[in-house]
Amino acid sequence: MFYKETEYALRGLVYIQIQNFKGIRPGVAEIAKEIEAPVFYTAKILQKLAKQGFVLSMKGRGGGFYFDKDQKELALKELISFTEGVHTVSGCCFGLKYCDEHNPCPMHEQYKPIRESIDKMVTEETIQSLARIVNSGNKSMLNNLKT
Repeated sequence: MFYKETEYALRGLVYIQIQNFKGIRPGVAEIAKEIEAPVFYTAKILQKLAKQGFVLSMKGRGGGFYFDKDQKELALKELISFTEGVHTVSGCCFGLKYCDEHNPCPMHEQYKPIRESIDKMVTEETIQSLARIVNSGNKSMLNNLKT
């Protein structure tokens, strides 16, 4: 559904948060291994996310990636908008530049409830809420994120 960059960013940030819950700041190599992503690509993505302020990093011994505990939770929509652009969640499924109620694409009415549902989900869910779900052990959807 999303670009590989977005998928790796989502999985990487959830993994970082899970480790942060344990008081651990994981490094790039560990994160890449656990989310099954190339190390150099993971490093590039995490560098962009850190530069944007989504996650913090510390170099040296005891360093790694971590979330600021005083920062608000990171909504998936905010991350997706950063990696893919704002129209990814709210855009036309047919790919038209100008698609709305007055100028609908052939799939506009069928896709409208799907788009609204996806928008609601990515607005309400956060990296932290997903990490809590994984930590609770109630969901096996992120088995690759070993804890």
